[in-house]
Amino acid sequence: MLEPEEERVMKMVLEEGILKTKMIVEGNQEVKFTTEEYQRLHQCVFDLHSASYRNNSHWLLERFVKSLEESINSAVLPSFVDKHDALLLRELILMWSNYKLMTKWLCKFFESIDRHFVPKICYCSLTDISNNSFHDLVFKDFYVKFQDVALSLINQERMGLHIDCSSLKNVFLVFMEMHKHTGITYYEGFESVMLEQTSNYYCQMAQQWLSHGSPADYVQKVYWCLEQEAERAGRYLPPGTQPKLLKVVKQQLVYDILDKLVEKQRPENCSFVTDFYQCLKESTLIISHLDYLCLEKLVA
Repeated sequence: MLEPEEERVMKMVLEEGILKTKMIVEGNQEVKFTTEEYQRLHQCVFDLHSASYRNNSHWLLERFVKSLEESINSAVLPSFVDKHDALLLRELILMWSNYKLMTKWLCKFFESIDRHFVPKICYCSLTDISNNSFHDLVFKDFYVKFQDVALSLINQERMGLHIDCSSLKNVFLVFMEMHKHTGITYYEGFESVMLEQTSNYYCQMAQQWLSHGSPADYVQKVYWCLEQEAERAGRYLPPGTQPKLLKVVKQQLVYDILDKLVEKQRPENCSFVTDFYQCLKESTLIISHLDYLCLEKLVA
C-alpha cells in the first residue's frame, strides 16, 4: 500500500508528464522525454497500479482517456477553425501525426494497465482507445468536409489549376488508417463519390465534344484526358483506384457514345462513326483489342 502522500506525489508527477505530452499535439516539435523521465513516469503508473489494483487502475484508465479528450478539445478541434481547401487537409495530416506521437508516449507510460487491466475491462488496447477517440471526436464529424475538399481539389486540377498533390495523397492515407482502426470504409466511400463525379463530368464533356469537331479531334481529346487521368491517379490516388478511374473515363468518352454515333450516322448518311472507329484503332491507350470486336459490329 502507498502512503497518501506518496500517492499524491506520484499522481502529480504523472500529471506533469501528461501536460508535457500535450505540448506535442499542440505542435511543439522540441518536446522530448529523456530515458530518466520515461522510467520515472512508467514507474509511477506501475506503482499506482500495483498498490491498489482496482481503485487506482480505474483512475489511471480514466485519466488516460481524459488526457486524450483534453488534447483533442484544446488543440486539435480549434486548429480546424477557419481552415479551408488544402489548408484544412494539411491541418488534419499534421494533427493526426502529432496526436499519434503524443499517444505513443502516453501508451508507453501507461503500459502497466495496458497489459494487465485494460484488456479485461475494455477488450482492447490503449492504442485502440486512442485511435477511437480521435475518430469519434474528430474524424467522424469532419469526414464529409475532408471528403468535399479532396473532391474539390481533384476537380480544380482537372480544370487546369495547380493543387497540393502531396496533401491529397497523405489525406487518403489517413482515410485508410481510419478504416484500419475502425472498420469504416472511408476511402472506399470517397472513391465511390469521386468516380461518380468523374463519370458525370466526362458525360458532359462527351456531349459537348461530339457536337463540335471531327472524329480525329474527339479521339485526340479522349487520348489526352486518359493520359491526364492516369498521371493524376499516379500522383496521389492509391494504386487500386487508377484502373477504376480509367474505366469510368473510357465508359463515358468511348463506350456510352457509340450508339449515339450510330444514330447520328444513319439519318445523315455520314461516315462519322467509321472515321471515329478508325481513329480509335490507332489509339491503343483508349481501347483494347477485344473492344475492337464490339466496335466492328457497330460499324459493320
